[in-house]
Amino acid sequence: MKKIVLIFTTFICCVIMLVGCADQPKEKIIVYNWGEYIDPEVLKMFTKETGIKVVYDEFETNEEMYPKVELGAETYDLICPSDYMIEKMLQKDMLAEINWDNVSNISNIGDAYMDIARAYDPENKYSVPYMWGTVGILYNKTMVKEDDSLDSWNILWDEAYAGNIIMQRSVRDAFAVALKLQGHSLNSTDENELKKAQQLLLAQKPLVQAYYVDEVRDAMIAGDAALAVIYSGEALYTQDYNEDLEYVVPKEGSNIWLDAWVIPKNCKNKEGAEQFLNFLCRPDIAKMNFEYITYSTPNEAAKAMLDEEMQKNETVFPSKDVTDRCEVFIYLGEEMESYYNTLWKEVRAE
Repeated sequence: MKKIVLIFTTFICCVIMLVGCADQPKEKIIVYNWGEYIDPEVLKMFTKETGIKVVYDEFETNEEMYPKVELGAETYDLICPSDYMIEKMLQKDMLAEINWDNVSNISNIGDAYMDIARAYDPENKYSVPYMWGTVGILYNKTMVKEDDSLDSWNILWDEAYAGNIIMQRSVRDAFAVALKLQGHSLNSTDENELKKAQQLLLAQKPLVQAYYVDEVRDAMIAGDAALAVIYSGEALYTQDYNEDLEYVVPKEGSNIWLDAWVIPKNCKNKEGAEQFLNFLCRPDIAKMNFEYITYSTPNEAAKAMLDEEMQKNETVFPSKDVTDRCEVFIYLGEEMESYYNTLWKEVRAE
């Protein structure tokens, strides 16, 4: 009798489990992305359409992301690094080649952005451009003097704005500002140029209110600072909440960056990852992400769906004159990367 009851109970439990799992996704992909860098509704839509669950994890900087992926602390199916970090990961043989037969919507990505991607992915085999933009200065029109040189990085060293300047808490972005101000490449490997850039950053330090990443936009919206180094997409976001904010890419030049999706070699669901990539390249989905993130989309079909005013917005879609004076970050090698980090730690040391 006990055996019969046990068998019956086991049968009922199995039925309950099967019923309970009927509405659950049969597959999953694990995604590692920047904070607030996708519309949450997009994740829900993908799962609803495909039955693939998205397990989602976030990072704040490329340098935070890389060691976690390298050490295999978590096995990801998709990651969204920046240009120079993708180049590093390729050199370390960490990425899987994408099967473009599964990502037919790649045709919606503009040729210009695929060309930019060749700076770090020479044959366009390993990455799908996701968002792009520039780095510039966001300033509060009510807090700066009209006759000041707002089109130059030099204003970030103006003592009149002591305590009212926000810098990026990022080694490459911070050094890019100082290097460009001196007329050098933001990919400089010249130790003399880098030491001079460090001296500039050390001289600036007493004027800096804070070194921020994501926090910069909230501080500028609140009017807590007059000037900030910021990514163009963040600048567009702030302008929706504070009409006194303006964005400029300095005349000395700056960084034009591209974040792109890549598939690690040790992924567990490559086809699911490629299915997600194809979904993200769909114009309506790319438009949703643009409107949520406010960073520039490389998806030309999605851009065509935006209103004319947005398509002509210079902050988010800058002119060729602006992009021509910008550079893409490249990976400089471990030795030089270590040297940059050492110099940066000395700047940031109390």
